[in-house]
Formats: sequence, structure tokens, C-alpha cells
Amino acid sequence: MKMKLLTLVPFLLILALNINAQTFKAGAAMRDITPKHLIPISGGMGTPETPTGIKGKLTVRAFVLEKGSTRIAIVNIDNLGWPAYLGDRSRKLIKGISPENVLIGATHAHSALDAYGFTDEKGNTAADLKYLNWCVTQIADAVNEAVAKLEPASLKTAVGEAKGKIAYNYYAEKLYDPRCGIIQAIATSGKNKEKPIVTLVNYAIHPEILGTARKLISPDLCGPLYDRIESKVGGMAIFMNSAQGGMVTADNRLENGKEANDWDECIRIGNLLADEALRIVESAPVQENPDIYCASKVIRFPVDSKIMQDVLQHSVIATNSGSINKFDTISTRLNLLNIGKAQILTIPGEALPNIGFYVKRKMKSDQPFLFGLTNDAFGYMLTREDFSSFDRYNY
Repeated sequence: MKMKLLTLVPFLLILALNINAQTFKAGAAMRDITPKHLIPISGGMGTPETPTGIKGKLTVRAFVLEKGSTRIAIVNIDNLGWPAYLGDRSRKLIKGISPENVLIGATHAHSALDAYGFTDEKGNTAADLKYLNWCVTQIADAVNEAVAKLEPASLKTAVGEAKGKIAYNYYAEKLYDPRCGIIQAIATSGKNKEKPIVTLVNYAIHPEILGTARKLISPDLCGPLYDRIESKVGGMAIFMNSAQGGMVTADNRLENGKEANDWDECIRIGNLLADEALRIVESAPVQENPDIYCASKVIRFPVDSKIMQDVLQHSVIATNSGSINKFDTISTRLNLLNIGKAQILTIPGEALPNIGFYVKRKMKSDQPFLFGLTNDAFGYMLTREDFSSFDRYNY
């Protein structure tokens, strides 16, 4: 009998180790990247504004998932857009995750800073290269910390209509996707058992309530969104934009034909979106030990826009990176993820809503997510028929 027990113990230990290795885990971490000094904000191509103050804090947020040998990082940064040549530098500093499994997106807040390195007519750029270099390391540090904090978790995922005055299409009021996708990882052990580790919100909107006109460095509505979710359910919140191009923006319209462009409106819309996200995910069934999957593919496509060619040619950051030699074609990486019942596809720019609807219909899930401005930031992405057709898009 003793011999049987002695031979059984090693088997049970091996079995326990194997089960633990196949357990779904999640971790999250954040870094405050609010600049210590005022840096010009551009809101896109054009003359940058010199800000007079800061409202809210800019952050980098990292959500890491693991099951078995698969590990994935989903990162978002409060910035207008985070190009691949900066993201790739962070990927080289991240430990324990394959570079192609690290997704880096931007909130696209127009009151956040410029990572494109746009130049004016004299060839000067308002981008602060020292600040951007620091952000590169902060992204890596956040991911590495999230890896260190990985813990067993369950999952809730849901997609539903976010109701209320949140977003609209500035060019065609009703032509936008009101669906909001939520991914929530929940601790299954420890002092925070049954509490969220992280809540991810995926929604199409331009965070440009403040824009550049208010002359404030700010996360815009994303700051209040994060604060609301974290104060209500705990854990860390992270926002991933969606197909918000041409031109799905915050619905800050007033009855007199004007717009509310202040911090109070950022709070209103941020809180409303947070409340709707939590409402949608609240009744979602818990998925125990869900599977995860990550695939990636590098694609190359032509750059027909003369404006975009000019931006690439004269961008100090891009040309110094050594990753772009010609400006008539460019490559980028797409990712396809399965996280439990949810399926996610990344978009390296700002896809228009019709493209977003089309892609979601083709996805093999009733919970489709699109992560816009992820792995790159190429501006509006139009259908072949729309390209060079409407004057509205000629900017």
C-alpha cells in the first residue's frame, strides 16, 4: 500500500502542475505618462497648439492574458496615435511575450500628444522626442509588470448597444456603430476573489471633446471613463477604440447648435459610456478557464495619398527609425484574437463605420470586436469606392 502511495504522489504532482499550466490567467498594470512640462498638441496634421495646462492624467494601460504556452498583451496609450516604429521598440523590451502577440493601440484623444512627428512648412516638429522615448520604456514596464501579476481568472465577455447621448457621425448623424464590447477578467482566488482584474471597453468614438482649442493636455473622455469603472467595480479599466473614422465623434451637441467643449462634458460622456459598458457585461455568463488564441500577419499595401506620402517622408521619427525607405508602400501587422467567446481583429488606423460593420459580419463570432488604431496609426481607411470620391474626406 505504501509503495502504491509513493508511486501515486509524483503522478499527482505532475498532474497538478499540468493543470496549473493550462489555467487561464490575467494581469494588469498602468503607468502615469503625464508630461512634467507642457508639450504642444496637434490633434492631427496642422499647426500644433501650445497648451496652457493639464486636465486629468495620461496613462499607459496593459492587460496580459495567458493560457498554457499562449501569452498575449493588449496595451493602450493616451495619445493621438502610436506608430509601429515606436511600438516595435517597446516590444524589444518586453520579456516573455512574442513581439507579434503584443498589441499596442491608442485612445486617439486629440488633446493628447503627437507621436507622429508631423513637421511644419519649415521642416520643424513639435513632437518631444525625449518624452516619446520615455513612453516607449513605460509601455514595456507596464507590460512586464502585468506579466509579473498574472493570476488565475475567469472571464466575462459581451457585446451590446450602448444607449444614450454618447457618439454620432458628424458627417451622417445615424451612420455609426452603437455597439460596445466588453472583456472582463475576474480573479478566482486571493484577496480579490470574484472581483475584476481588468475591464476592457471597445467602442468607436473620437475623444475630442476638448480637442486642441481648449489648449489643455488631457485624456479627454477616457480619463473619466477609467475613473468611473474603477470606482464602481475595482481593478483596472482599459479603452480600445474601434471603427471611428469619417467621422464618429463624441455627441457633445447642444440645443443651440453649439457644442459643449469642457471637462464637465468629458465627465458626462465618459461616465455614461462606463455605466453602459458595466450594464452590458453585468449579466454575461462567467466563462471558466476559457481558451485564448492569437494569430498575426504582416501585410503590405500601397500609399496612394500624396499627403500621407509627404507625412511619412518628412516625419523625423519615422525617417530616424530606419524602418521606412520608400513611401509609396508600407507594411503593418494585423492580429486576430479569440478570447473566450469574443473574437478581435485589429485595424492599423481609423476604419469608417461601413468597413467596421462589414468586417464584423464576416467574423466567426456573435461577439465581434475591432481594435482600431492598433499596431499602427494610418488615419482614415476607406472603401475603394469612397476613396477620392467625397470632398468630406479630402483632408
